[in-house]
Amino acid sequence: MAEATSIQSTCRSCGRVGVRPFLSLGTTPLADALVSPSDLDEPEDRFPLEVGMCPACSLVQILDTVPAEKLFVDNYLYFSSFSQELLDHSRRHAENLMATRRLGPDSRVVEIASNDGYFLRNFVERGIPVLGIDPAPGQAQAAEAVGVPTLTEFFGVELARRLRSEGPPASVIVANNVMAHVPDLNGFVAGLRELVADDGLITVENPYVRDLVDRIEFDTIYHEHHCYFSCTAVDALVRRHGLHLNDVEYFPDLHGGTLRWHLGPRSHPTDAVRRYLAEENERGLTTYDFYAGFGDRVQRLRSTLVELLARLKAEGSRLAGYGAAAKASTLLNFAGIGFETLDYVVDRNVHKQGLLMPGVHLPIVGPERLAVDPPDYLVLLAWNFQAEIMRQQAGFAAAGGRFIVPVPDPRVIESVPSPLGASRS
Repeated sequence: MAEATSIQSTCRSCGRVGVRPFLSLGTTPLADALVSPSDLDEPEDRFPLEVGMCPACSLVQILDTVPAEKLFVDNYLYFSSFSQELLDHSRRHAENLMATRRLGPDSRVVEIASNDGYFLRNFVERGIPVLGIDPAPGQAQAAEAVGVPTLTEFFGVELARRLRSEGPPASVIVANNVMAHVPDLNGFVAGLRELVADDGLITVENPYVRDLVDRIEFDTIYHEHHCYFSCTAVDALVRRHGLHLNDVEYFPDLHGGTLRWHLGPRSHPTDAVRRYLAEENERGLTTYDFYAGFGDRVQRLRSTLVELLARLKAEGSRLAGYGAAAKASTLLNFAGIGFETLDYVVDRNVHKQGLLMPGVHLPIVGPERLAVDPPDYLVLLAWNFQAEIMRQQAGFAAAGGRFIVPVPDPRVIESVPSPLGASRS
């Protein structure tokens, strides 16, 4: 059933009226609200999923807001440690921070949305004091089990003030894939400024909206992601709260294209910052026209994917999906892909196995199913971990199985892609 949401009448960042819609994905279930087989008779909550752009500050954002308690507490089953590529990426980041910031026993590293301790445990191993903040109880419990002290709360300016009154400021704050999840952007960034030391560093990672549009990554859009960021939008947002964008790193193969923004109370921007801001202006990311045709491109992608899968089924092939990720829910529900197309969805996360995908109710099974009941094709629903999945499933490929990558151009592939890379550009 469709539930009421709060409609965003003004921009989540600058507060201006006039956010212009450019994409509607219909009314969809919550992407992470996996369904228990025992609850199949219960109606699922569904909410409008529409995206717009603010011409005043360039922020791309969804227009309806679902309460955070529905999104990130009991039904949130994402555990970061199930991806080796993400663990490797995070360890490299941690080691670089320890070296460049000269972190030690007198430092304090805080991570917002610390999940299961996947990142902060790198500091714990070196005796560096840490604090994780995450509202999801299962993930917080897993973090505590690996030695990461964790507050089970939502982060904002009030919590930041409380932490500052109780202890020292943070030498480093890390916020990976969380700023997009925050409905109150200004309260979140004000909290960052409140908690960080005057000579401290904040690093924020999120998918890059340029790549979302260029690569037609529409399935990255779901209710948990309130915003989609450019450097221009981040620069305007953080300046409002006494912070500065000082550096930008680009990871083209992480989550479909990710930026890491370096923020701090003091201004010392690198050439990379100036280059990104200039390029976004030149390419039109600051204008509505850059986004205006996105909806038509998404519709064409959906048609191409559905036609490809239908043709393979008509030829007698068996298909399954890989990755019970939030993006999988968006793709399956928007494209109307269910039991008529896929037999099941594979996921390594044991917390998801035995549950059903939202809306389409495809069963989620462990990777061992591929050995005993293999399909002919695996649709890589978690295409952002394409290289990792294909390496893990080399046996499936060796036995004649093939992979289908749905975004940005639905296609059948067999060769293993190159590993995750990073650059400053």
